[in-house]
Amino acid sequence: MLLLLGGFLLLMLLGLPVALSMAVSSLVYILVTGITPDVTLAQRMIAGVESFPLLAVPFFILAGNLMNIAGVTGRIYKFAVVLVGWMRGGLGHVNIVGSVIFSGMSGTAIADAAGLGTIEIKAMKDHGYSTEFAVGVTAASATLGPIIPPSLPFVIYGMMANVSIGALFLGGVIPGVMMTLFMMATVAYFAHKNGWGNDTPFSLPQVGSAALEILIVLGFPLAVWLLVVAGLSVNMAVGIGLVALLALDWYFDFSAVMALMAPVILIGGMTLGWFTPTEAAVAAVIWSLFLGLVRYRSMTLQTVAKATFDTIETTASVLFIVTAASIFAWLLTVSQAAQMLTDAMLGITQNKWVFLLLANILILFVGCFIDTIAAITILVPILLPIVLKLGIDPIHFGLIMTLNLMIGLLHPPLGMVLFVLARVAKLSVERTTMAILPWLVPLLLALVAITYIPELTLWLPKYMGLSK
Repeated sequence: MLLLLGGFLLLMLLGLPVALSMAVSSLVYILVTGITPDVTLAQRMIAGVESFPLLAVPFFILAGNLMNIAGVTGRIYKFAVVLVGWMRGGLGHVNIVGSVIFSGMSGTAIADAAGLGTIEIKAMKDHGYSTEFAVGVTAASATLGPIIPPSLPFVIYGMMANVSIGALFLGGVIPGVMMTLFMMATVAYFAHKNGWGNDTPFSLPQVGSAALEILIVLGFPLAVWLLVVAGLSVNMAVGIGLVALLALDWYFDFSAVMALMAPVILIGGMTLGWFTPTEAAVAAVIWSLFLGLVRYRSMTLQTVAKATFDTIETTASVLFIVTAASIFAWLLTVSQAAQMLTDAMLGITQNKWVFLLLANILILFVGCFIDTIAAITILVPILLPIVLKLGIDPIHFGLIMTLNLMIGLLHPPLGMVLFVLARVAKLSVERTTMAILPWLVPLLLALVAITYIPELTLWLPKYMGLSK
């Protein structure tokens, strides 16, 4: 264990990327101990990505890239301005609401920070907000990306823990709403403290139009259900509903109805059994292409090609991390290191609530140093046996782990959201870190609530029959 973990930490301290640190330390461990033939390294790395659920990774990344080039990001921002920009501290609320909507398509915190963050930070600075406040609220709202479905970390966790990815998606809905309310309350506090007003005048027709768009989207499942009750098949009812929705959107030129429909289609399709979470990623890409090429006509073949190449680059880096983490996690298991760590933690406490406290501290610490995907791949084999032994629902624990790792993305030394926003805002890493610190309060409060009130996560999956 000392050779494997010690070599990994040493290589990281020397500045080697996380994936290479895991791969090299694993190879050295195999060569020194002879625990398994060295060809096993390649076999286990290939086995780590030979998984159907992992096909969701490139498609969700591609969907997020396509949404950005389709101009959906700008439409989401304008919609959020109309909906909540008239509140005190308006653009802070816009920042959060925009992230909630974009989270239903991107699935990653970094896509949120890099996509919407560029628009939001510039707009807030132009309206007189300090750069630090703009960066802080953007960083906090970016953590919603992997909590509100769909979510790339949920895909990886579901594959590693062998739990329903659809149940994980549903489990993130209520925690995501709660986090949104906590962040908006924080914006309201700063607005009251600093005497900020609104950023756009209140317009009843505009707010009414935005509210109507939300009602249309929320009413879509109800309309489908009524058509089914009237005797139509589910497929026919959904088809009629989509045609009617497209006609309304085309006639009234709503700003964000079609973007708001993305999570409805994904969650609804999985709930109805039309497609698996992996196939839902493909549906997200098809929907993105439809919006960009047909509805908004803002895509060209050149921009689609650029989004595709960006996706290939990102996917390659993500899957390389998965392959390296797979062999590392496997060696932790076969060398009994994972069992030793499990026994050590169970030796400290047998109380599940105390364990969850210790697990939160551990995952938060790991999230500050290791990429999210690698952290999930390494930690699940170690912590999941304890989770099951103590009677903790693995879906509940998946939310806890993901939120911890999202908070870790805001921390130095390796927080990717931190570095993305520092580059976007042209701030030093030190100033960006200080700007984010106050926003850890609502995030940590949300983490405590999600940890110690399991029904926040489990009620919706149980209600939809995806969890016991």
